[in-house]
Amino acid sequence: MREERVSERVVEQPTTTVVETRRSGAGVILGVILVILAAIAVYFIAVNSNNESRQTDAVSGAARDVGQAAQSVGDAATTAADEVQRSDDR
Repeated sequence: MREERVSERVVEQPTTTVVETRRSGAGVILGVILVILAAIAVYFIAVNSNNESRQTDAVSGAARDVGQAAQSVGDAATTAADEVQRSDDR
């Protein structure tokens, strides 16, 4: 008796593999966070600059007042010296 052997060979056709990558959106979230942090930094720099300007204005105003007070004292001293001079001349 003869034994019959049958072998089948499956020939595969060339296939195309498509790999779809999923993006988690972490880049977008990180970008939004960086924009928010930049906006906060700009806000604090602007507020700090405004406060420094107010402090400078306050110091300038105080110095101006001291200058005016010194001028008044100088004028009073001149007036007093003139009065003393007039009383000595009499």
